[in-house]
Amino acid sequence: MWELKVEGHFSAAHHLLNYEGDCENQHGHNWKIEAFARGNQLDQANILIDFKIFKKELNKILNYLDHTDINTLPDFENISPSSEILSKYIYTKLKNQLPQIYKVSVWETEKACASYFE
Repeated sequence: MWELKVEGHFSAAHHLLNYEGDCENQHGHNWKIEAFARGNQLDQANILIDFKIFKKELNKILNYLDHTDINTLPDFENISPSSEILSKYIYTKLKNQLPQIYKVSVWETEKACASYFE
């Protein structure tokens, strides 16, 4: 079994719905994203996923989120865009393009992250 990881970043504002505390107010993060893939089968070049393709597909998703107010994006209408929800959103979008994806972690600070996997 092989495992690959790529990292990406984006900056955006959001606020949490149905939350009592500071995070119910609009604020921003410089999110770090880690996407993980795994598999037993390598291609003819002995790679699981070309890192160039892996990073390109992740960056398509992150470019959609970058420098936005996430709450105003159609994909997040009436949804509280917590780090948990963002990890599942990025996972689902990425998995549609790369079936070897098995986990996405969303770091909202250097010491706090949420991960989604199935």
